Amino acid sequence: MQRPGIDDHTAEYWARQVRLGSGIAGGVTLLASVRVAVNWAADIRWWVAPLLVAAAVVQAAAVALPWRRYVRIHRLRRWLLLWWVAELPILWLFAANDEQGVTAYLPCVALLLITSSMLYGPAVVVAVGVTSVVGLLGLVQLRVGVNAVAVVTLAAILASVAALCAVGAQNRRRLHARRRSVEHRAELLLEASSDAVFAIDRNFHIHYVSPSVQTVLGRAPAEFTGELLGELMHPDDRILARSWMAALFEAPEGGTSRIEMRIQGAYGTWVHLDVIGTNRHGDPDLRAAVISLRDIGGRRALEQELSRQAFTDSLTGLPNRALFRDRLAQAVARIDDTEIGVLLLDLDDFKLINDDLGHSLGDELLATIATRLSREIGPGDVLARLGGDEFAVLLEDTDEPAAVALAERLLRAGREQIRLGSREVTCSLSIGIAGGTRPAEQLLRDADLAMYAAKRAGRNAYAVFDPSMSRSVLEEAQQRVDMERGLAEDQFEVLYQPVVDMRTRRVTGVEALVRWRHPERGLLSPYCFIAAAEANGLIVPLGRWVLRRACAQLARWRAETPAAAHLRINVNLSARQFQYAGLVDDVAAALSDAGIPANHLTLEITESMLMADITAAIETLGALRSLGVSLAIDDFGTGYSSLSYLKQLPVDIIKIDKSFVDGVDTDPDDHALVNAMVGLGKALRMQTVAEGIETDAQWSVLRRIGCDHGQGYLFGRPADHATVLGLLTTEDLPAAA
Repeated sequence: MQRPGIDDHTAEYWARQVRLGSGIAGGVTLLASVRVAVNWAADIRWWVAPLLVAAAVVQAAAVALPWRRYVRIHRLRRWLLLWWVAELPILWLFAANDEQGVTAYLPCVALLLITSSMLYGPAVVVAVGVTSVVGLLGLVQLRVGVNAVAVVTLAAILASVAALCAVGAQNRRRLHARRRSVEHRAELLLEASSDAVFAIDRNFHIHYVSPSVQTVLGRAPAEFTGELLGELMHPDDRILARSWMAALFEAPEGGTSRIEMRIQGAYGTWVHLDVIGTNRHGDPDLRAAVISLRDIGGRRALEQELSRQAFTDSLTGLPNRALFRDRLAQAVARIDDTEIGVLLLDLDDFKLINDDLGHSLGDELLATIATRLSREIGPGDVLARLGGDEFAVLLEDTDEPAAVALAERLLRAGREQIRLGSREVTCSLSIGIAGGTRPAEQLLRDADLAMYAAKRAGRNAYAVFDPSMSRSVLEEAQQRVDMERGLAEDQFEVLYQPVVDMRTRRVTGVEALVRWRHPERGLLSPYCFIAAAEANGLIVPLGRWVLRRACAQLARWRAETPAAAHLRINVNLSARQFQYAGLVDDVAAALSDAGIPANHLTLEITESMLMADITAAIETLGALRSLGVSLAIDDFGTGYSSLSYLKQLPVDIIKIDKSFVDGVDTDPDDHALVNAMVGLGKALRMQTVAEGIETDAQWSVLRRIGCDHGQGYLFGRPADHATVLGLLTTEDLPAAA
């Protein structure tokens, strides 16, 4: 079992006592050699005196040995006792051969007792004392005529000295044990502390390190003792830390100071520490500055994480809106003769993609786009995600051609196909560019206006801010805000226009037509807002709302009157709705929630929408047809459709545009065209509906031609649900005035 070492204080004490004993032994031995040289017989002093001189020199020279290091070795400390024990027989032999030996013996033995009591316990002192008394009695036996009382007195005195030394040794041991107990308790308390404590001198050498340094820095206290504190610090912190320590020693006694620094821990890592120093150099028991070190790495990491969260977008890792605004404000403040540029980017139709694919894949799309945009940004530029699908770029020391070139690269990067799950998705960006030396907020606002101008121009494009675009873009932006609020506050409503059987004029269906009851402008027709809704992307949620409202209303009519049992409802689809990947799911959900038969819903698609991408149109129409709904081509005759394509489309109804119906009773050409359309419908086994019938003459001609259904002011204007309910219970619709 390895014995514990001794501390610095004990080692210093042992070294001091050993040197003292060695010096005394050397001096006494030297005096003995003089005595031998002067008084002893010539036949023996010639060799005893030099031997004693040599012993004196050896013992005196031992004073210079590094006892502070040697006494830390437990085995050496045990063997040192032999030095003291060996002195007794040597002293006895000297006294036995010297006429005044008893006189020299007593003080020398007393010195041995005293020096041994300073290092060893009472048992050793008592053993030395008993041996000394026995030696004294032995010397007395060699002398003739010695007074017995004197012998007893000397023996008693020697025994008393031994006893006093033994008591002193015991007291010393108790004091030492108490000191060790106090120190051990203090070390245990310090070891359990969350702080490490250093004591450093004016030269910044470390004299004491608390055991808790193992917890704080992961290194043993012995690794620090004697080291320069400055050498342990991070190179970037050394100059400041040394100035701080110098100022600490110049502070008044008990004065404190605080600093943060990094000190090397285990495995070469750097530990962030909160350091509190107290000047105790004036205290004679310490003569050092006390340095308390607390690990604040966790706090620093938390601060950095909070800072990252506050100024970094969690999804893309890009700077967020707050950091971008700060960087922009700093860039504006630094402007001298250069210009800065701001690019505002918006992902076109992201909401539709997000609704179709789900938020998880929507987030993946944003992260991929962010990565691609980052590759196009220069090292000195700032790319940030402002929120949602909106990004921004800050360019310093730039001009308009450079900003435009970057915008073109970003557009190309945005158009690259992205694979999300099992689907390939193609996106596009609308980019607004603003530059100059204007204030930060104005640059952002101008870039925003330019971005809206790019969207209005057809999307997948960039636009450079021009003051002339402000009014129209602002109006369009305000209209978008108003429409979003209108959807949220249920400002839109649905009116219904009858569709009648051309022979009986009984209502067979209704067409759902949306209106906007604007809080300031009153009831607005679709011509006032549908185009804007198409441009700003709100047409999809608006169309979804109309579809669900119409299906729900049909369900209520069917519940209110048997006359609605066979009623059909027509709902128009916008171009964007038709291209929206979630259209089929929206229709299925509307039918399911309303609880109406699928074949009582007719979806109307314009001819031009179908011809834009006939292959995609056929696929979408087929998916809708699989739900069981009916499909109608609205405004037929205006889209230049090919008969071969028309034959492939899974369509049930063609609706003849009002422009042909207006002159059907007066213009032979219109009459011939309508007649051909009705004949085409019959040939393709499609029903025909004439739109915009306003007179009995038009109705009469269309009925003779063979048109199946009619719709127009002659049979009824768009009306609310109560009016339609009344029409359902009327035998005949009123004749035209």
